[in-house]
Amino acid sequence: MRRVLAVLLTAALVLAGCGGGGGSTTQPQGPSGSPSGTTSSPSDSGSSGSETAAEPIKIGLTQIVEHPALDATRQGIIDGLREAGYEDGKEIVIDFQSAQGEQPLAQQIAEKFVADKKDLIIAIATPSAQAAVNATKNNPIPIVFSAVTDPLSAGLVADLEKPGAHVTGTSDLVPVKIQMELFDRLGLDVTNVGIIYNAGEANSVALMNDIRVAADELGLNIVEATVANAAEVQQAAQSLVGRVDGLYLITDNTLAQGVMAVIDVANSNKIPAISSVDSYVNQGALATFGLDYYRHGLLTAEVVVDILEGKNPGDLPVRYNEDLSLIINTKTVETLGLDIPAAVLEEAQKIGD
Repeated sequence: MRRVLAVLLTAALVLAGCGGGGGSTTQPQGPSGSPSGTTSSPSDSGSSGSETAAEPIKIGLTQIVEHPALDATRQGIIDGLREAGYEDGKEIVIDFQSAQGEQPLAQQIAEKFVADKKDLIIAIATPSAQAAVNATKNNPIPIVFSAVTDPLSAGLVADLEKPGAHVTGTSDLVPVKIQMELFDRLGLDVTNVGIIYNAGEANSVALMNDIRVAADELGLNIVEATVANAAEVQQAAQSLVGRVDGLYLITDNTLAQGVMAVIDVANSNKIPAISSVDSYVNQGALATFGLDYYRHGLLTAEVVVDILEGKNPGDLPVRYNEDLSLIINTKTVETLGLDIPAAVLEEAQKIGD
């Protein structure tokens, strides 16, 4: 019954998204299944006699690049959907594609999803979300974005409370000031903070505006190092040695691809690196006050379920995580020879013990 209901709702969504033109929908075809993606086959169980098995809902899942934070988001989405009764290979078929950090490939993936007549697109990270929106301008397939810091400046939605059109999702925005305050909270003598980012990524440009304001309020000086691709990240980190006494690792997808090299440079030069995401702390950054990206994926799954059960994406407000935690890597504390205040250590979730 759940599968029949899901298909009826999906058919209604597709008709509504296409303005009702073209008459009835065609029978779903199999997902594209390129080597970089994972696909599932629909289950044939549940049909007998004159009763035909319901067609699974076709979901295109696009991700700009694979790194721990975005991978955790994706897994949270898949697990959250399964827990809500939408299991890959049964009620739904997920076609996952990674753009490997390449914006043109992200656009190709989005256009292929449209050509394949996906019933819904999930886009992880700002570049993939922008590609999906561009590809669906004339074919408004419902889109749910995830791990997007500033949906407004990225041009994904017109309003956070009532996005309009066929797009909504979840933002991973955490106020940068509370993260940059960690330098002081951890008892660090930091004045010059290095930041590596890709100036071609809308998400990062929006963040940098907030960072400059926060730094001014906190009496910190920002030293910027811009990169165009992942190959430049390590060199950018080395260029900051001797010029900064702290690093702030922001949610930039280009930085994420080379973040281990940045962390290695920071720790070997006794430069404390405050992270915007928990996964960087797991990889050796000093600390973060931020969100759990797996839980962020679970939150995104809730939005997807709302749409699968008949709600209009444009009526669903963009959702934000409010579950933030202080996380400290105690091995990195030892590596840097730091003396963290006991009260702060008691409050923190510690890893590396």
